[in-house]
Amino acid sequence: MASVGFVGLGVMGAPMAGHLLRAGHQVTVWNRTPEKCEPLRGSGATVADNLPDLAASCSVVGLCVSRTEDVLECLNAMLPSANAGTVFIDHSTIAPEGAVTCHELSEQTGCHFLDAPITGGSMGAQNGTLTIFVGGAEQVYDSVKPVLDSYARRHERVGGAGAGQMMKMANQIAVAGALLGLCESLAFAERAGLDVALAREMLATGAAGSWAFDNYGPKLLARDWSPGFSITNQRKDLHYAHDSAQRIGARVPGSDLVNDLLGELDAEGHGEWTTAALFELLSRGKQR
Repeated sequence: MASVGFVGLGVMGAPMAGHLLRAGHQVTVWNRTPEKCEPLRGSGATVADNLPDLAASCSVVGLCVSRTEDVLECLNAMLPSANAGTVFIDHSTIAPEGAVTCHELSEQTGCHFLDAPITGGSMGAQNGTLTIFVGGAEQVYDSVKPVLDSYARRHERVGGAGAGQMMKMANQIAVAGALLGLCESLAFAERAGLDVALAREMLATGAAGSWAFDNYGPKLLARDWSPGFSITNQRKDLHYAHDSAQRIGARVPGSDLVNDLLGELDAEGHGEWTTAALFELLSRGKQR
C-alpha cells in the first residue's frame, strides 16, 4: 500500500480520501480550512500541519482544489520538500496550459505530475465510481493505478502533459449541452402546462434521456438548488473550455451560451447554487 497525501477536502476530495483509507493506504491529509480534516482524522488519516510536511512524508500526493493558481500555489509549496520520484496527481479542473506548467515544474525537481481531472459528480466521489482522464507519462500513470482504483470506476491515460485537462474540457462542453437540454425542455413543459414530473420521467426513458435527466432531474423537480456542482465552478470550467477552444480554433457556441445564462444567476448572487438552477432562470419565461 502506498503512502498517499491528499490536499483539498471539499465535496469531492473528502470522500476520495476516505476511499483511500478504506483501501488500506496510509493517508495524510491537508486542507486550507483545518476543521475539514477532522472527520478523516477520526477514520485513521494523519493530518499534516502544512504542505511541506505532507509532501515530505508521501510518495504519492493527490490534489483536488479549485483553480489553476491554487494548484500552482500548492505545488510550489510542496516541491522543495518532496522526495525525488514523488508523483503528484491533480484531480482539479484547471487550464490545460497550467497543467503543462505543473508537469514541467515537477520534472525539474525530480518529481512527476499527472493531470487527472475527474467526472461523475459528488455521488461518484461518494460511491467511488469516478471517471478519471489522465495526462502524463505512461510509466508514471502505471505506477499509481492502485491509488486511482481506490475511488474510480474507470481511469485511462488519454495522452501526454495537459491531455487529461483537454479531455475534461470536452467533457464539460458535453455536460453544458446536456444541462441546457434538460432545463430548457422542462421549462418549456412547465410553461405549456404539462406535468413536469411526468415529462421528466417519460423523456428520460426515450431519446432525450441523459445523465442530467437522471441525476439533476430530481433536484430540479424539488427546486433544490443546493450543490452538487456549483454555478461558480461550472462557469470556471467553461471559461477554461472557451479559452482552450480559442487556442485550437474550435467552435463551442453551446457551452458559451450556457456560461452566459449561468452568469445571469451568478450576477444575482446565486453562484453557490447547483447548475440545475438554470431551470429556475429559464422557467421565468424571459426572452433573451
